[in-house]
Amino acid sequence: MRMITIAFALSAFFAPLVFLGKVCLVLVGMLLWGIGLGAQDSLLKAVIVPVIPANKRSTAFGLFDSGFGIAWFLGSWLMGLLYGRSLLALIVFSVVLQLSSLPLFFFAKEMQLNEIG
Repeated sequence: MRMITIAFALSAFFAPLVFLGKVCLVLVGMLLWGIGLGAQDSLLKAVIVPVIPANKRSTAFGLFDSGFGIAWFLGSWLMGLLYGRSLLALIVFSVVLQLSSLPLFFFAKEMQLNEIG
């Protein structure tokens, strides 16, 4: 859980680097974006698997991926609108939304610890 939180926190800062940086910073921003996607695609799923019974995993991952896809579409749509109006608003929206997910990981960790102990 610690690695997921670190990866998501790091990836939250891709937007300022990609949209405001020079080529070197853009590359660092793309690396941070990749860290976030990799963490979500591998680490997050690895944490979820032990919590979901084997006979419910396909449904759980189907629901997760559906929600993720809808959220990605809506977020991309809104970011496209913001890009046309204010690059700063786009960056702030991106960073704030990604950082706002971090408390969910702390909450999940607490629930996991309560379940164990």
